[in-house]
Amino acid sequence: MNRTEPELRHSVSDGVATVVISHAAKRNAMTAAMWRALPGLLDGLAHDPGVRVLVLTGEGGTFCAGADISSLSEPPVPGETPQDLAVRAEEALAAFPKPTLAAVRGYCVGGGCQLATACDLRFAEDGASFGITPAKLGIVYPSSSTRRLVSLVGPAAAKYLLFSGELIDTQRALRTGLVDEVLPEGELGKRVAEFARVLTSRSQLTQAAAKEFASGRTDRDEHWAEQARGSGDTAEGVAAFLERRQPRFTWTV
Repeated sequence: MNRTEPELRHSVSDGVATVVISHAAKRNAMTAAMWRALPGLLDGLAHDPGVRVLVLTGEGGTFCAGADISSLSEPPVPGETPQDLAVRAEEALAAFPKPTLAAVRGYCVGGGCQLATACDLRFAEDGASFGITPAKLGIVYPSSSTRRLVSLVGPAAAKYLLFSGELIDTQRALRTGLVDEVLPEGELGKRVAEFARVLTSRSQLTQAAAKEFASGRTDRDEHWAEQARGSGDTAEGVAAFLERRQPRFTWTV
């Protein structure tokens, strides 16, 4: 396979699905075809019982430099705009029913930042750069993406990013809440693998309910209480604690 061609690669190992954005010629910029492919790829991984956690990252030293503008100038599918493609992919990632983690190196800009903010958590290597750049292109950033950004970093930081289109470094991203951890160069992969293992060992029931509640849906307490009663996870968690062993949770999304 020619790895210089733009593509989304994925693999699954020990409960962790890794999706890699690969477009070396354009700093992993997303082509129209890549935007279109992501929702279907995520749907397949969501329904894979062997997947408990998803990690999104970029090939080499860059996460994603945004949308490949040259590909977005191609004739669109009828009824489809370039912004539609990005929003559908972003929403599919945000709706993924299991924990998602963006592992960021280098540039995380424009559509790349849009994807990273749609993940549940973001770990970055020191030296990474973040920016949302529609103001440099005269593009109106989608309302759903703007709300997601505001909920993550707050109105002032969101306005700074959107009004200016300026890039910020990892330390500022950490202070604003745009990233959750910053790792020294060379340690990001190890830390992401370690944390992903932690997540795979925890209750999917707890994670799924918490993810839904955190997204703003708060009308399903009884649903999740019923799921908990029938899952056996609570009994297993208590038993494992008392017996000083690792729990073996069985409820799956």
